[in-house]
Amino acid sequence: MRLTAMLRSSDDASASYYWSTRSGNAIVTRVASQLGLTGTVPPPAPYAGYWGYTATTALDIVRTYSYILGTAQASVRIFIMDALHSATRCGNDGFDQYFGIPSAFDGPRAVKQGWSGFTSGGCTAAPESRAVPKPTPATAPGTRAASLDLVSEALHTTGTVGPDDRTVVAVLTLHPDGTPYGTAYGKVTRLTDSLDVPGAVRPAGTRFGTWGSGVRVRAAAHTGSAHLTTLPAGVEVLVSCQSRGERVTSPPYTNDWWAYLPQYGGWITEVYIRSPADKLPGVPDCP
Repeated sequence: MRLTAMLRSSDDASASYYWSTRSGNAIVTRVASQLGLTGTVPPPAPYAGYWGYTATTALDIVRTYSYILGTAQASVRIFIMDALHSATRCGNDGFDQYFGIPSAFDGPRAVKQGWSGFTSGGCTAAPESRAVPKPTPATAPGTRAASLDLVSEALHTTGTVGPDDRTVVAVLTLHPDGTPYGTAYGKVTRLTDSLDVPGAVRPAGTRFGTWGSGVRVRAAAHTGSAHLTTLPAGVEVLVSCQSRGERVTSPPYTNDWWAYLPQYGGWITEVYIRSPADKLPGVPDCP
């Protein structure tokens, strides 16, 4: 179902389908009026066909969740929130969408993420960038586009945290043009983790930086085990414990220690973790 794919897996094709069949910009103005959204406007005139250039604010995102949770019909609320509670790690365009809320907090949680302008986001080796053009700052002078930043990379995490969707969280960020996805991923997660969120449960472990691209998360501590997913290049990972496994070489480094990543449910070789020693400091051995 298109709507489920759009909500759970950030499916661009489904979003474009609804945009084209439900009158495009009119969707934004209609919903903004109905929900009392004061900072949400359709894309600027030169980009009216691109739903990704809709402007909004964190406050309006919170108002939207509040409407869904408290005012919308029960069938609507249940459908939307069930989908967001079961959001997939990988978006349908190959981007890892577990930054921010999913990485900062253990469940229960619901998430709807957003990103634009990046060229590689993990899950697959080299996914396509989200299909919106990147104009120069001088595009369409004198229009609303001139007052919006349509150049910086965008990464947004929104959703609810805690039992019964206790707390609504909305973190909207822009990053300098050219920022790698893994770098932005880590910054948004750390920013989200710094918030005082009632009802939040933070996962146990220590965060470390990684290097390299195409680093695979494995089901066990050896390269012959099942490939679970691929990390965004340079992303920070949460490590709960470590164990010796297959010796892996990636010149000039060799290491037989493997780190368990609880939020991925799998292992990566510590060859690709930034650390001064083969064994990660302060991380216990796995039982």
